[in-house]
Amino acid sequence: MREAKPGYIEVAFNGSLASVPLEAQFSVPAKGITAIFGPPGCGKTTLARCIAGVQRLPSGFCAIDGEIWQDETTFRPPHLRPVAYVFQRPILFSHLSVKRTLLYNASKSKPTLIDFDGVVELLALAPLLEHSPSHLSGAERQRLALASALLAQPRLLLLDDPLILLDRRAKCEILPFLERMREKLPLPMIYISHDMADIERFSDHLVMMKDGIVTAAGPLNVVQSDPALAARDEAAVCLDTVVGGYDGRYGLIILRLKGARLLIPGAPLRPGAQLRLRIAAGDVSIACEPPRASSILNVFPARIKAALPFDEAEVTLVLALGTGRSGVPLLARITRRSFDELRLSNGTDVFAEVARALPVTPPERLLISLSTSAGTVRQAGPDTRDEQQ
Repeated sequence: MREAKPGYIEVAFNGSLASVPLEAQFSVPAKGITAIFGPPGCGKTTLARCIAGVQRLPSGFCAIDGEIWQDETTFRPPHLRPVAYVFQRPILFSHLSVKRTLLYNASKSKPTLIDFDGVVELLALAPLLEHSPSHLSGAERQRLALASALLAQPRLLLLDDPLILLDRRAKCEILPFLERMREKLPLPMIYISHDMADIERFSDHLVMMKDGIVTAAGPLNVVQSDPALAARDEAAVCLDTVVGGYDGRYGLIILRLKGARLLIPGAPLRPGAQLRLRIAAGDVSIACEPPRASSILNVFPARIKAALPFDEAEVTLVLALGTGRSGVPLLARITRRSFDELRLSNGTDVFAEVARALPVTPPERLLISLSTSAGTVRQAGPDTRDEQQ
């Protein structure tokens, strides 16, 4: 009999539901946000419904943080699973105010995740408490749905493409709240989407699906370097960096990534803050020797792990920063001519030149002013640009 591992979300479903095949198996940490990505109709929602217990495959396994919800001898029905499900279109009662809706959905037991006042503050609902849900905007209705789900004190939150029905403005309004939930709550979340831009913004882990099959699962940047995503036009890798300081002379943010240093233009950010960068494959070039004179500031030793055909003229390289096999993944898209003339192949040690690295989210909330209560932020001169702790 299979045992559950504490600290992990473990899923294994094999079979067919209403002629929809499902072959889904993955194990990811039970923390942060795990995104399930794939085209419409690939089985994402079916998988989520199996996790929630709404649908049942006889030969299935589901365990959350060491607690088995389904195996060969066990099947917990939905009402006995501490899971909250947020749908694309929120189900709300128009005859109840926002406040009464929250109180109606709140768990009657003592709060273990967040209480009423905490959820109102977290999702900025105070101005809406006396409003009817029917008078709320699309983004406000989803915030209310999220708050109601959190007050159920779940151990897992399932988000079934909650932004798909929102326009761009409404999405921009609600995305920061999802980020706040990720930062403030010790609650694992599964986020279903077919929009990679949303996934890149706040997901920690990624599960890839196609035709009912899980094709890859793991940390976001690792799965982004999987051939299925690396071959896309908009192929990129997201890297989580830490703000180390600021080069005031040239207006550059100093970032740290597992011992490596990156410099990007921008205003000063709080030292120690985390900043996610998106590095597109087309913004990375390759050199066989360290460049002696170049306008590119970010150059890293790397090793080629794979070369993937892109089209007749270009090839995508999967790189590992540093020369070890466990290095941080990166993608580079170069011409086939360059690939041949540089005599590149799998295992070749090269230098990756990153021409551009963009913050995935607007870093306004990380900004600091040059004058603070603690004094003036130290600005590094040309010879003292190491990170400032």
